[in-house]
Amino acid sequence: MNLRDKLRGLLVRLYARRVEGHLDHAQVPKHIGVIMDGNRRWAKAAGSTTVHGHRAGAEKIEEFLGWCTETDVEVVTLWLLSTDNFDRPQEELVPLLGIIEDVVRTLAADGRWRVHHVGTPDLLPAGMQTVLKEAEEATAHVDGIVVNVAIGYGGRQEIADAVRSMLLDAQDKGTSLEELAEAVDTDMIGRHLYTSDQPDPDLVIRTSGEQRLSGFMLWQTAHSEYYFCDVFWPAFRKVDFLRAMRDYAARHRRYGG
Repeated sequence: MNLRDKLRGLLVRLYARRVEGHLDHAQVPKHIGVIMDGNRRWAKAAGSTTVHGHRAGAEKIEEFLGWCTETDVEVVTLWLLSTDNFDRPQEELVPLLGIIEDVVRTLAADGRWRVHHVGTPDLLPAGMQTVLKEAEEATAHVDGIVVNVAIGYGGRQEIADAVRSMLLDAQDKGTSLEELAEAVDTDMIGRHLYTSDQPDPDLVIRTSGEQRLSGFMLWQTAHSEYYFCDVFWPAFRKVDFLRAMRDYAARHRRYGG
């Protein structure tokens, strides 16, 4: 590392410390959703492989959760694998699934996070389903940030699964279709979502410069704030995180009022 890079790094750290010092913890989001985008483009820019990009992105997660802990965030949803990602070539998908399994094991072993899977289990390999179940069971007692690992997740699929669950629940209770149609409302549907017992995301961060949701938590983000960052996920820094938090704190959330 040359002198210029060292000076730049020092200035970034000083700036991050200044932003953090002015951050009002009473104004931070309680639930952050993260669309961790840009692993492949980061790897290409670095002249490396796609698998290396995914590994670098995975290594960023614990660091990110550490920042969330420091700022009193309570729930984080990490979009690790979408339903659309299953269409990727097997030479990319198979290593990616292995990397994601390692992420889940690492989060569970850390002891600071309570891991919760959001997604359709039936879409996942049996081995990954087992890893997710074991992680949830091992961390059920943890009094720390709830980390939703969105794996095999799609926003439309979640709503479809919620409606299916609602219909099956009504059938088990002997509720007629007419009675269900009379009773159904947004609260009822919400109780059947993957995140039924959690607050909706206050803030959604997407890296890599893309400015779209791509189906991320379509129901829950109706009133969320969005922060789009040009940095690829593996290169996401604490100063980028703090800027997102500062930007969120400066907004006035009106909820349609």
